[in-house]
Amino acid sequence: MILQALYDYYQRKPDLPREGFESKEVPFVIEVSKIGSVVQIEDTRSLDGKKKRAKNYLLPQAAKKSVNVAANMLWGNAEYVLGLPDEKKLADRKGKGKEGDYGDRLKDMHTAFVDAIKALPKGVQADEGVRAVLKFIDQTKPADLERFGEIWKEIRSTNPNMTFRLQGDLELVCQRPSVINALNEATSEKGGDGICLLTGQKVKIERLHPLIKGVWGAQTSGANVVSFNLPSFTSWGKEQGDNAPVGEKAAFAYTTALNYLLARDSRQRIQIGDASTVFWADKASSLEDQFADLFGEPPKDDPDRNARAIKSLYEAPKHGIAPIDDVQTRFFVLGLSPNAARIAIRFWHVGTVAELARNIQQHFDDLEIIHPEFEMPYLSVFRLLLASAVQGKSENIPPNLGGDVMRAILAGNPYPTILLQGVVRRIRAEQSKRDERTGKLMQNVTHARAALIKACLNRQGRSLKIAQKEVAVSLDFTNCNSGYRLGRLFAVLEKTQEEANPGINSTIRERFYGSASATPLTAFPILMKLKNHHIAKLENPGRKINLERLIGEIMEGVNDFPAHLSLADQGRFAVGYYHQRQAFFSKTTEIKQGE
Repeated sequence: MILQALYDYYQRKPDLPREGFESKEVPFVIEVSKIGSVVQIEDTRSLDGKKKRAKNYLLPQAAKKSVNVAANMLWGNAEYVLGLPDEKKLADRKGKGKEGDYGDRLKDMHTAFVDAIKALPKGVQADEGVRAVLKFIDQTKPADLERFGEIWKEIRSTNPNMTFRLQGDLELVCQRPSVINALNEATSEKGGDGICLLTGQKVKIERLHPLIKGVWGAQTSGANVVSFNLPSFTSWGKEQGDNAPVGEKAAFAYTTALNYLLARDSRQRIQIGDASTVFWADKASSLEDQFADLFGEPPKDDPDRNARAIKSLYEAPKHGIAPIDDVQTRFFVLGLSPNAARIAIRFWHVGTVAELARNIQQHFDDLEIIHPEFEMPYLSVFRLLLASAVQGKSENIPPNLGGDVMRAILAGNPYPTILLQGVVRRIRAEQSKRDERTGKLMQNVTHARAALIKACLNRQGRSLKIAQKEVAVSLDFTNCNSGYRLGRLFAVLEKTQEEANPGINSTIRERFYGSASATPLTAFPILMKLKNHHIAKLENPGRKINLERLIGEIMEGVNDFPAHLSLADQGRFAVGYYHQRQAFFSKTTEIKQGE
C-alpha cells in the first residue's frame, strides 16, 4: 500500500526526475575546453543560513555501490573523478598500516569511472562534450589543479561530488542530448523475469532498491525501506529483491517520489519526534500545502504562519471550500525513522481529506485553553512533545511518542497514556525549578502542559464514554471534581501568600505542589493553617473578605481531603490550578465563568 501510493504520486508529478536520473547537490563543476584543458572550477555553493549549500543538478542515477567499486556516469566524488585520495581515509589507513590497500582501491575507483565513459556507444563518445572529458582525463593529473588555490584545498579535504561542463554550454556534459538518449536506451526494460507487485506486469525485478535519503538520524549515504541482505530475511530460496518483487521502473518511481518528499527544502515533510514525516494526496489538494503549517514549527521570520493555516482550516466550512468537504481525495501520511541500515515505518495513515480535516480541527479544539496574550494560540506537535520531555529537550522525547501522538491526531483517537503521565510527572518535578539567569521561580504548569492535560482527559473520556464533565477552556465554577477543585484552592492559597508577602522569593508551590496534587490529605491541612496567617497579614479588609469568600466557594464542593488522587485527577488538579491562576490575571475580573 505504501509503495503503491508513492508510485502513483510519482506518476502525477511530471517534474520529478525520469527513470535513470536523480536530483543531486554538486558543489564543484569542472569547466573544460574542447581540447580538454581546465578553464575553471566553479563553486556552486551559496549561503543558506550559516552554512553553504550546493546547487542541485539533474544527474544520471547513482550506481548501487554497496561495498564494491561502482562509478556513476560523468559525475562522482573526487576519488572517482580525479583519482584524488580522501585525506581523512588516507590518514585512517596510514594509522592502520593499510595505505597500500587504499592506493589500489583508489586506482580501481578512477579506472571504473573512466571505463564507464568508454563503455558508452561510439556515437556518444564522439559527442564533443564527452570527448572533452576523455581528453581531460588523459592529460590532467591532480597536481595540475593546484593552481585553483582555496577551491583545490577544499576539494582535497572534503572529497566532494564533482561533474563537468563544456566551455560555452549551459548544461552539464552528462545532460547533453546524446548522453541522455544513451541512458534512456540502457534503462528501457527488455523482457521480464517476474510479476511486479505495484504494476502487475511481467518485468525485470529490481535486485537492490535505490537508497532513501533525508530521514533524520539515518545513514548519510542513505538506507532502504525494502531490503533483504541476510538469509534470515528471505524465504523459499529467493535472493534479495525477489522476496518482494518490484520492477526496476516501479522501484525507481517510488524511491524518487519518497526522496523528493524528504528533500531538505520540501514543503511536504515535517519532523515529529524521531519520525521524519511526509504527506501527499492522490491528487492536488490544498491540504498538501497547509499540512506542514498546521503541525510544524513556524519559521522565525513568520511566526504567525501556523495561526493563519489553522484559521483557514476552520473557516473552510463557512465558505464551502476544500479541504473540509473533499470526501473523494485520499490523503497519506508516512512517518519514517532510522533503524541501522534500514528505515523503519513509524506510522502510516490513509484517509480522505475531509476526514483528516475534521480530525485536525478536533485536535486543536481539544487543545484550546485560556492563555496569556503573549503565548502563541496554537501549539505545534514538537512543542507538545517538549512539554513532556525531561529538561524540555528534544533528545529526551521518548522514541515512539511522536509517532503515537501523530497517529492519534490523524485517526481522532485518544492520545497515548504515556503523554499524560509524562506531563504530570514534569509538572511535579519542576515545582521548584528556577530560571538560571534571574533565579526566579518558574511556572511549572505552562500553557502547553495545561492544554495537553485538557486534551488527553477529554479525548479519553469521549473514547470510553465516561459520563463525566469535560475540562473547560477557562475557569469552570460548575466542575465539582475534587482534583479540579483542589487545584483551584491551591492557586488561591498561593495567591494569598503572594499578596501577604509582596516580592516573596519562594511560595508554597515550591514545597507543597507535589504532595498537594498527589496526596492532598498530607498537604492541605498544613496549607489551610498557613492561609490563616497570610490573610491576617493583609492590610486591605475588602481583599480579606474576597479571598475568604472565594476559598469558601471552592470548599463547598470538597467534602474532605482525599488521601490519594488518580493520575487523571492529578491532571485535573493541574488544570484547575492553571485556570484559577489565569483568572487572577484576567483583564476583566479574577472570577470568570468557564466556557
